[in-house]
Amino acid sequence: MNNSLWAEILVLGVVLTNFRLLASSRLFGLIDTMQIQAIALCAIPIALAPSASALSFRLVMLALITLAVKGWILPRLLKHAVQKTNIQREIEPFVGYDFSIMVGIILLGVCFLISYRFGTDANLSSHFLLPSALFSLLIGLMIIISRRKALTQVIGYLTMENGVYLFGAALAIKEPLLVEMGVLLDVFVAVFIMGITIYQINSEFDHIDTDRLSELKD
Repeated sequence: MNNSLWAEILVLGVVLTNFRLLASSRLFGLIDTMQIQAIALCAIPIALAPSASALSFRLVMLALITLAVKGWILPRLLKHAVQKTNIQREIEPFVGYDFSIMVGIILLGVCFLISYRFGTDANLSSHFLLPSALFSLLIGLMIIISRRKALTQVIGYLTMENGVYLFGAALAIKEPLLVEMGVLLDVFVAVFIMGITIYQINSEFDHIDTDRLSELKD
């Protein structure tokens, strides 16, 4: 099995995990899905390398750092936040799960249409990379605006960042490692701050429904 086919399979895995994020209400299930997506993400730059000889120390380090941050550190922080808040499910989202999946299918078609209209770089080993990146961005945005729980919205933010990461995956061999590490550091700090905020909100108000925060009075 050549690298190009591996890349296609990994990108397909990212698309399927995005649908799983739209369909699940269990917070632990959402976090586990994010871990699976992280494994696919860290392997994509390696799979896009034209040959084993093209793999550099910088590229391997990028994959390992991505796996450590996205696949271990961030999920542990989110699971710790779930345990502290004692919130297990997204009970009443603004948009239902069945309808969310239908919207997701439409968005995936739109992403392929946009990619076809703008064209893809001939150097891309995976022709599905650009539409999948756009799809991840839109799914992350949809999760943020259609879910009530702050924890679920954090997962939406991470999904959007994964879309940005996919855009850079095709250029990982050429782009400086410092840029990718800067993105990962931003995500780590953002989620760390969000985790503290969620914990404080739950401690003060016994819930983490963001829509109810609009009812606060002086």
